[in-house]
Amino acid sequence: MAHVMRGAGFAALALSVALFAGCSDSSSDQAASAQPQGGGAPQSTLERVKVSGTVRIGYANEAPYAYLDSATNEVTGEAVEIARVVLKRMGVEKIEGVLTEFGSLIPGLQANRFDIVAAGMYVTPERCKQVLFSNPTYGVGEGFLVQKGNPKGLHSYDDVKNDASARLGVVVGAIEAEYAQKVGIPSSQVVVFPDAVSALAGVEGGRADAYAATALTINDLMTKVTNQNLEKAEPFTDPVIDGQDVRGYGAFAFRQSDTDFAQAFDRELAEFIGSPEHAKLVEPFGFTKSELPGDVTASQLCGG
Repeated sequence: MAHVMRGAGFAALALSVALFAGCSDSSSDQAASAQPQGGGAPQSTLERVKVSGTVRIGYANEAPYAYLDSATNEVTGEAVEIARVVLKRMGVEKIEGVLTEFGSLIPGLQANRFDIVAAGMYVTPERCKQVLFSNPTYGVGEGFLVQKGNPKGLHSYDDVKNDASARLGVVVGAIEAEYAQKVGIPSSQVVVFPDAVSALAGVEGGRADAYAATALTINDLMTKVTNQNLEKAEPFTDPVIDGQDVRGYGAFAFRQSDTDFAQAFDRELAEFIGSPEHAKLVEPFGFTKSELPGDVTASQLCGG
C-alpha cells in the first residue's frame, strides 16, 4: 500500500481514498456498451475501447499490484503498468481507475462499472465461474504481518488453527479467507477487513494477531510502514490445500461476454510477459524472475 502511515495518517489516507473513489465513480456510471451513431447493434467492449481510446480498470488499492500513488495522484502498480503497455499495443491509450473494495471487484465488473479488473487477482476455479481471466502475470506464495516479536508464534495457517486464541486478519473477498476455511480455521478466529490498510491497523491495534496476504503484499507493506512494532513473520510455511502447497497466480479479469476482448489482450500479454521490457517495468514493485508464471495458463488454473 502506498505510503502506509500510523496514527492520524491512517485517517488521512482513508479520506484521500474516499475522495478518489468518489471521483472515479462519476466516470464509471457510463454504460458498458455504446450504441453506434446511426443505430445498429451495440458495440462490443473491445470495439468501444478501441474507438474511444479509453478503458476503465477496477482496482482495490493494494500495493504492489494496483494502488493510488499519492505523490502523483495516479493509479500504478504491477497490474496497472502491465495493462498500460498491453492496452497501448492494442490501440487504447488512456486508463481510468475505478477504486473498489476487493470483494466488490467482480460484482463491479459484472455491473459494468469498469471494463477490466487489474488488481493482481488470483485465478481460482470459483472465480472462473464468474469471469474470464487472462493468463497469469505472476506466481507467488503467502505471508503474515505480525506484531514485533510475533507474540503468538504464528508462522503458518496451521499455527493459527492450533491456537484458539489467535485471530487472523484477511481482506474481504481475498483468497486468504478461503485458505483459512480450507485449512480448518474457525470463522470465529477470522477478522475480515475492507482493505490492506485497515488490516495493518488491525494488527497494530491488536484486533488481529496476524494479517494474511501474498508475500509480495507483505514485503511492500514492510518497505512503507513507519510503525517499528510490526514485522513480517519469518520463517513462513505456505498452506497445503487439497494436498498441494499453495502458490497463487494473479491475472486480469474480464466479463464472460467479452471473449474477444480477453483473447486480444492475452495475445499481446503473451508477447510481453518474460521479456526484458516486462522485467524492467515490474522490478520497482518487487517482482523478479522468481515470480514469473512460467507455462501456467488460466485454463489450467480454472480446472480446464
